[in-house]
Amino acid sequence: MPLLEVRGLRARYGGIRALMGIDLDVDKGDVVSLLGANGAGKSTLMAAITGVMSRGVEGSIRLDGKEILGLGADKVVREGVALSPEGRQLFGDLTVAENLKMGAYTRRDSAGIQADWDRVLHIFPRVKERLSQLASTLSGGEQQMVAIGRALMSRPRLLLLDEPSLGLSPRFVQDIMKLIRQINQQGTTVLLVEQNVRQALHISNRAYVLEKGAIQMSGEAATVARDPRVLSAYLGAD
Repeated sequence: MPLLEVRGLRARYGGIRALMGIDLDVDKGDVVSLLGANGAGKSTLMAAITGVMSRGVEGSIRLDGKEILGLGADKVVREGVALSPEGRQLFGDLTVAENLKMGAYTRRDSAGIQADWDRVLHIFPRVKERLSQLASTLSGGEQQMVAIGRALMSRPRLLLLDEPSLGLSPRFVQDIMKLIRQINQQGTTVLLVEQNVRQALHISNRAYVLEKGAIQMSGEAATVARDPRVLSAYLGAD
């Protein structure tokens, strides 16, 4: 059974249909990419999975067999889903350390929190060097590391990453992708929305292509990467 099962998911913003019957699976231990142009519905899907958006949403979202559609965002976090959002959305007037600790706000297991704190600082040594700095003073790449680290502090079974490379230099994009793969190899399942299609497919097991609120293509990442439609639309090939 997949860790995440999305079935027949529909979403509306008022009279606008944003998602039209999405079916999607994320197996335990995988990295799955969700690809598509701006306005395709990717962020709406992420918002529905995390409970941030519930009004106008119909269908089924199951985590490890348990229905989570309709739960509040805080309860979805407690079930084991964490989001590193598009644009990072750090608290700029708080320190890096304070931002990281915000990720554990639903937890009371002090020993487990300390273990995850140590893990995050091991994965992101650059973050460890900047714990006392205000988050607003960090570079874009450093802020992205803090945002992912904050999400990891909830100890998620499923980590959702919404455009983690947005606005980063090519060098930082490669660094972030390597870190995502490292996090996955340590046991965290990942659903990735990413504008850098080539990099996303390189680190993914499977991929879905979303267009105008509907899944147009899915399969093994290597197969999707060879599809002429993907090559033409996203990878710059004729």
